[in-house]
Amino acid sequence: MKRKPNKEDKPFSKFYKKKPTDYNFDEPSYYADAEEKPSKKKRTPPKTVKKKFTPKGKGNKFSKKEASPKTHEAPVEENMRLNKYIAHAGICSRRKASEYIKQGLVTVNDLVIKEMGYKVQKDDVVKFEDKVIQPTRNHVYILLNKPKNVITTLQDENGRKTVLDFVSDLTQERIYPVGRLDRNTTGLLLLTNDGAFAQKLSHPSFGVSKVYKAKLDKALHPDDLEKIRNTLQLDDGPAPVDAIEYGENNKTIGIEVHIGRNRIVRRIFEHLGYEVVKLDRVRYASLTKKNIPVGKCRFLTKKEVIILKHLA
Repeated sequence: MKRKPNKEDKPFSKFYKKKPTDYNFDEPSYYADAEEKPSKKKRTPPKTVKKKFTPKGKGNKFSKKEASPKTHEAPVEENMRLNKYIAHAGICSRRKASEYIKQGLVTVNDLVIKEMGYKVQKDDVVKFEDKVIQPTRNHVYILLNKPKNVITTLQDENGRKTVLDFVSDLTQERIYPVGRLDRNTTGLLLLTNDGAFAQKLSHPSFGVSKVYKAKLDKALHPDDLEKIRNTLQLDDGPAPVDAIEYGENNKTIGIEVHIGRNRIVRRIFEHLGYEVVKLDRVRYASLTKKNIPVGKCRFLTKKEVIILKHLA
């Protein structure tokens, strides 16, 4: 029997519909903001209103909305730790930079430095794999609606499509994804060259919320839903969820998590004997898929970046 929503189930009220419908996960209409409810009423064109002329520069409230900036200027920081310096150069995350330092791939003034706490001085020449690098002053933040059969890596030996294939025309900066989505999972993915920012968003301690819509191979039993809600014990530890509810039918589930362990949503359902047929990330922190069709992307606005940095 399908579980009815309670009044307190506000985070997932968007997954309920009065009349069940056959849902196509590949339709662009699915990627509208989940909080917006479609209206059945026909829209009538608004009445024509004469706009009062306001001279340019005098606060014309009818002026067009400013486009999202392509880059955000980064503050200058002196005596930066070496791994942070590499991250700010857009090479990788700070954690990955530490691994590169241990491997001896980083030199300062042509000397291999394996000291994590080394602070880069003003006149130091830092090289990664024999190429001079410098912290970028232009930070880029791009939100992609990742399609299926696309991998979340910078390059692939087998020639498969990667997420960079969808953003390469937008910027010359070296950007990389924040976190991962497996090949068959679709949805929101953030790409940036702001290493420190990416490190914070990816770290479990900051608890960045992610909302997924999962389609299962069979109906999820109410008892199993309660088991998931009360935290399952997986092989690598407990798997707490922030919220979980039925969607438009008992095979479609909305689930919110903040843990970022590998394939965590799929493994939660597999643990109880269900196969996830389709998995889509519909919300990442405060970001949604509104106006981003499958395979498309956009730059974050200044306001969105500020909000995310407050979260991290």
